[in-house]
Amino acid sequence: MFISSTKNAMWQNGQKADRSGYILSFGEEKQSVRGFGCCFSELSALALNELSDEDKKRCLDELFDSDKCNFNFCRTPIGASDFATDFYSYNETDGDYEMKNFSIERDEKLLLPLILEGVKRQPEMQMFASPWCPPLWLKTHKAYSYGVFNHTEENLRAYALYFKKYAEAYLKKGVPLKFIAPQNEPCSNQVFPSCVWNGKEMANFIGGYLGEALKDTGVDIIFGTINGPETDHRTLYTRFSNYLGVAMQNKEARKYIKAVSYQWAGKYALANTYDDFPELEIIQSESECGDGKCTWEYMMYIFEQMQTYFRFGASSYVYWNLALKKGQPSTWGWCQNALFMVDNKKFEMTPELYMMKHASHFVKRGARYMKIKGEFSSNCIAFKNPDGTKVLVVANPYDNEQIITLENESYLLAPRSINTITL
Repeated sequence: MFISSTKNAMWQNGQKADRSGYILSFGEEKQSVRGFGCCFSELSALALNELSDEDKKRCLDELFDSDKCNFNFCRTPIGASDFATDFYSYNETDGDYEMKNFSIERDEKLLLPLILEGVKRQPEMQMFASPWCPPLWLKTHKAYSYGVFNHTEENLRAYALYFKKYAEAYLKKGVPLKFIAPQNEPCSNQVFPSCVWNGKEMANFIGGYLGEALKDTGVDIIFGTINGPETDHRTLYTRFSNYLGVAMQNKEARKYIKAVSYQWAGKYALANTYDDFPELEIIQSESECGDGKCTWEYMMYIFEQMQTYFRFGASSYVYWNLALKKGQPSTWGWCQNALFMVDNKKFEMTPELYMMKHASHFVKRGARYMKIKGEFSSNCIAFKNPDGTKVLVVANPYDNEQIITLENESYLLAPRSINTITL
């Protein structure tokens, strides 16, 4: 099979070539693939809810049905993300260290119904979750934006219990929760819900509190979601050695850390992680978000990010916004890209949806990432499925046609195209 997409012609049958081009070959098999997916949010739910029942069903089928995008590894926030309708946590009763007032009732209105629509369509669905911010009374300053956790003994125990109650509540609702990460982007003070942790603090929380709290739930711990080493003024204290490196020296934390997740500037820690801790699963937890224009050029950039993550050991690639209303900013004013853009009760499938589908439709859970060799290999991602099928996803970033030759067959790559070849 040979499927090709260009800006003006998505998901078309590709054309063979009658002459040789760049010679490519499959190399060694590497890490196992867990899957592909997207992230759930309240604003995504609101966007889809503007559609007719028929169109909403079409969008959800496209994302989660196994014969379409086949998304089977997805992310959800614990409490408010910056794409909630407003900021909240599951317990804002000051001093409630026993979490008697913990409740996910808020999520039952928008977030959980959307998640469960995906779950019912995807029999292999697995989920991971992370908070953007703890309950305000567990921070040094009572604000969702900016700030740090107040690391007292009673606060740490209460926060671990908060995670346990979340895991139990979501599992009870039928959400196949596989992983929890203790903090979204701990390197960054943000104007949206956030909380800064360093690597030693995260390791202490995991090893001394969170691991024990979650051990009977069946939910594993991701060290993440790490967004460093940063390249601005945070360069000197968000290095690999300041986060995963130092955390893995904590013997108690190391017992519980089953994976590490990276996003944004976290890509600069991939090589060190791949070299130092080959036993750790690497999860790409959030694609870079764009500017809301959903251009073909930005899609090609995101493909490069996918190629980088898999090259350095990632088991998965998770897109960010599932759907947004056109021109709809986050709660702090950032218009971003999405897989579906909704406008005047109609939806548009964006280029990044097709980019994701070029991999997720063909690559099955348990596939192995494969090295690819040849002069054009920097534009390729290759996999071998459990049934032996080989999948090559290849971009042509140039303004002219390119020809590649693979296993004695030649393929014509249209200018500025994304292509999938299965053998």
